[in-house]
Amino acid sequence: MAHQGQAADYYNQTMGGAPYRAQNYQSYPPPSNAPQQPYPPPQQPYQHQEPKYSIAPPIYGENFVPPQDDKQTFQETFKIQKPKFNDVWAGLLLIATFCGFVAVSGLTLYRYSKYHSFNGGGIYGASNDFSLDTNTLILFAFILCVGLVFSWAYFLAARAFTKQFVWLTGILNCALAIGTAVYYLYRHLWGAGIVFAVFALFAVICFISWIPRIPFAVVMLQQTMDVARMRRVHVFWVSFIGGIASVAFAAWFSATLVAIYTSYMPGNSSSAANPSCPQAGCSSGKVIGLVVFVTFAGYWITEWIKNTIYTTNAGVYGSWYFCAGKPGGIPRGATAGALRRATTYSFGSISFGSLIVALINMFRQACSIAQQQEASDGNIVGTIMFCILGCFISILNWLVQFINRYAFSHIALYGKAYIPAAKDTWKMMKDRGVDALVNDCLVGPVLTMGSVFVAYVSALLAYLYLEYTHPAYNEGRTFTPVIMAFAFLIGLQICQTFTTPIGSGVDTIFVAMAWDPQVAMTDHPEFWERLVHVYPRVQQVLTGV
Repeated sequence: MAHQGQAADYYNQTMGGAPYRAQNYQSYPPPSNAPQQPYPPPQQPYQHQEPKYSIAPPIYGENFVPPQDDKQTFQETFKIQKPKFNDVWAGLLLIATFCGFVAVSGLTLYRYSKYHSFNGGGIYGASNDFSLDTNTLILFAFILCVGLVFSWAYFLAARAFTKQFVWLTGILNCALAIGTAVYYLYRHLWGAGIVFAVFALFAVICFISWIPRIPFAVVMLQQTMDVARMRRVHVFWVSFIGGIASVAFAAWFSATLVAIYTSYMPGNSSSAANPSCPQAGCSSGKVIGLVVFVTFAGYWITEWIKNTIYTTNAGVYGSWYFCAGKPGGIPRGATAGALRRATTYSFGSISFGSLIVALINMFRQACSIAQQQEASDGNIVGTIMFCILGCFISILNWLVQFINRYAFSHIALYGKAYIPAAKDTWKMMKDRGVDALVNDCLVGPVLTMGSVFVAYVSALLAYLYLEYTHPAYNEGRTFTPVIMAFAFLIGLQICQTFTTPIGSGVDTIFVAMAWDPQVAMTDHPEFWERLVHVYPRVQQVLTGV
């Protein structure tokens, strides 16, 4: 009887009772007729291997060895077999571009401070009537504050009102687009009014088409925010610090942009000469060249900041997906470990992916300025042509961003170079059919629409500021298209940086489910059941059932 009681205790502890522990195995040796234990005692820490996906795998089965304790780090769990620095050329080029930006900024800001009195000490009082001045600097400061407040409020709204977040974003974006179009038409800015009316119509059509897919997006968004609130996860802090870094760089960029104009723009023949010109050698060509360079550098650096945040959080969400259901749980220091890998071995790969987006955004920015210039001149045909061109560039940008998002998720966990990661991830998602699920999930478009909302507010603020302060340099609204375009850019980039952790979570969960859907079913059953309940197609695509 004592022998049978001992066997029953062992069975309860290994099969149906308390969770399995190695010390239980040693304290209660099984008798000869006891059932087999579910897996052998752990001999080595668990190391996650890149799944060799097929249409029907389980990756974790008989050979799974759980970690010995919860002290295992991110680097030990997602170990790179042969660590090396990937895409070094892109990383070095980004560093060189940043050094060039620092040099241009330092020189132009020095010249701006040297002739500060000529450019005014506030909104009014400047002798400069031919280029941007302190008035513009104050405008950009307002825009930075608006971008920071609206972006952080939008992120907090996603955290507090997750279920209503998709509806809130769609309604606000449609309302603002319609309001902006009505205002421009009321001000007799026919070109801009027509363009924004088209945008408003497009936004309304998109939002109506969203309605059947909103429950699917809500489940993905809720799961992402639930993970962000877990212990050992610092998604909110990463978002906040990254957003502040983005705002700080945007302030630096804005000051540099104004300083370029005040340092090198030649004065008009009817106005006072630019006092900086005898030493600087002013010309419009020099201004255009420097503005193009700092705009490109600004795009590339902000994209790198945003993608570094993305890759860091992708490592965190990947750790949750693959490890949260295992005995050791999420690896210790997952956030710090993912950030360390993103800024060392994957620095060049992130720089490479960011470079492609920066180049596309440069063309889109030039197209936007040309479009607004044509609208200010009342040229409707030219406005429509540049609007169509801008749409094609936006589609190209969307495609590159689509590939980047999932490639960076791969890079975060397995440390591959950019092109191999992009190829492997794209092939895997196409084979699985996950690309169709991604297109049906609205979280990415919702976050983009929210960023565009903040950009609309920033551009509208810039227009109102210029209309009510009437700076001398903007006689005839000469600089209005340029300033509005840069205000739109600043608001867009700041909000995208703040919301990057949310998008990173959703994208990484998609990629992880494509790599190994069995983990979602066995380790996260509640999430899987909710997902299948609102969107049964998920089970069909991922499992073929």
